[in-house]
Amino acid sequence: MVFYRKYRPQTIEELDSKSVRDSLTAVLSSKSISHAFLFTGPKGLGKTSTARIVAKVVNCEEKSKIKNQKSKSQLKSQKLENGEARDQIEPCNRCYQCKSIINGTNIDVLEIDGASNRGIDEIRDLREKVRLAPAASKNKVYIIDEVHMLTQEAFNALLKTLEEPPMHVIFILCTTEPHKVPATIVSRCFHISFKLATKEELERSLQRVAKAEKLNIDKDALGYIARLSNGGFREGAKILEELTLNAVGRKITKEMVEKLYHVSSINYILSEMLESLAAKDTKSSLQLVHRAIEQGIDMKYFIEQLISELHEMLLVEIGVNGSEKLEVRSYKLEVEEIKELIELLSRAHGELKYAVLPQLPLELAIVEWGIQKTQNTQIVRESDSQKIRVSDSPKVRHSDSPSFPNVPKVTPMDTFWKQLIDHVKLYNHSIAGVLRGCGLKSYDNKKIVIETGYKFHKERLEEKQTMSIIEKTCKEIMGNDVGVSVLLKNK
Repeated sequence: MVFYRKYRPQTIEELDSKSVRDSLTAVLSSKSISHAFLFTGPKGLGKTSTARIVAKVVNCEEKSKIKNQKSKSQLKSQKLENGEARDQIEPCNRCYQCKSIINGTNIDVLEIDGASNRGIDEIRDLREKVRLAPAASKNKVYIIDEVHMLTQEAFNALLKTLEEPPMHVIFILCTTEPHKVPATIVSRCFHISFKLATKEELERSLQRVAKAEKLNIDKDALGYIARLSNGGFREGAKILEELTLNAVGRKITKEMVEKLYHVSSINYILSEMLESLAAKDTKSSLQLVHRAIEQGIDMKYFIEQLISELHEMLLVEIGVNGSEKLEVRSYKLEVEEIKELIELLSRAHGELKYAVLPQLPLELAIVEWGIQKTQNTQIVRESDSQKIRVSDSPKVRHSDSPSFPNVPKVTPMDTFWKQLIDHVKLYNHSIAGVLRGCGLKSYDNKKIVIETGYKFHKERLEEKQTMSIIEKTCKEIMGNDVGVSVLLKNK
């Protein structure tokens, strides 16, 4: 059996997320347990495993016997710390109820896939069955996974059951997209948010598996696996299992993780890539992307690491954080450049799932970055006294050409173009970045024509929202409505 299934947490204490452990302890140790739970968060964080633990807690035969042996006055007078309270509510995992839930054979604990049972007919059928008493358990538990996939009609039908549930029924709704769950449903549930795991929580999870499997593994190797897990317990278990199979009884070391997952090569290429981007060397940057693809490096992970490095660099530059590894680097990026790069790479990351070639979004981002920087060197730089804020821009009313303070009445095209980019940046940095890769072909008081040599620039600028921002900015500068068109330059 694969690690992440073999070592599913079976008790509250085994849950690796501290916030989830504390929340469950609080609600399950109270006098009355909620009739509906909502578990939200990304995949691979233990929502379904936690739901099964709750099902065991409310049905455990051993726990019920212990509880019945104690008088109400004793229970009422007890003041327990978190750990003690947890001991009181933990399932025994030995009785018939616990074992049947672990094996998935308990007929009173039903797991329903919201994606496959999303219609009103399925929920109506569920509502009818909910009224029936449990066959052998104290409570019926319905675990609905990916609940956000239900139709609006199905949600409405479910809501009626949640408003007046039978005493013997508990609902546990799980979803990766909580924003799609109606507020009326959310308000009737005890909500527990499963957040991406911290490095410490991931290492705790990995150590639990390693101990059970009697693996010989370095602490540094655990740290590397945690970094590669992207905040997911399931992903961490899968990586550890792959390493175990490759180790064939040998000690799992940091070097083994580096070799199998190209961590060293990734770090080297990341460093080289940042240096090339800082130098505005488009050719070298594209060659590094090609090298990464040749070495089998995942583009999603590679872009994420680039953004992570730039984020750390940004914090250092603005004085929020200090990093020795950044201080020794030979290249330098200004705060504004770091922001622009993060925006370009974030957009590339979002476009990955639609890309025909996995490297294409990153390559386009690199090309756009290089074009922006080349255009910037061609713009005539003005003195500080000629830099104009939007709020200081006068309205042009009866004139054939736009008017700006501190410059001649007939403004050079490069000055107008620079001012337009500066003003657009106040609304959207990404659009300003695209404009830097273009040029101004012509302008007057009624119309401006933007020229670009790249089709993807033209398509981006002609998007409705983008065009609205450009037109609004032109009106602020020139004092009247201005038409904007984008022309693809003939090569």
